[in-house]
Amino acid sequence: MSHESNHQNCPIEKTMNVIGGKWTFLILRDIFYGPQRFGELQRSLRGISPRTLSLRLKELEEEGIISRVIYSEIPPHVEYSLTKRGQSLHPIFEAMKEWGNSWDVLGQKK
Repeated sequence: MSHESNHQNCPIEKTMNVIGGKWTFLILRDIFYGPQRFGELQRSLRGISPRTLSLRLKELEEEGIISRVIYSEIPPHVEYSLTKRGQSLHPIFEAMKEWGNSWDVLGQKK
């Protein structure tokens, strides 16, 4: 792997700018299981504030990674799901999951 001298063109940096944040990555992990409501995400991500969750969801929507669908039912609700672009991140998540499953907490290969 060659070193990118111009970091603006570094594909790894581009990817990390989209998914690199702790909460962002965990939000996407949950949405990979299927469409999620705001409350479902908040319950799953213990410790995230509603404001932070809202901001991260908005950022992911602006990046074209997730879509937001508003259902005009009583009571109204919103679901977040992956776009085609978001689904293209699946191999990255699977590789990280596989890597994480192959090492124990002490850094020893399982």
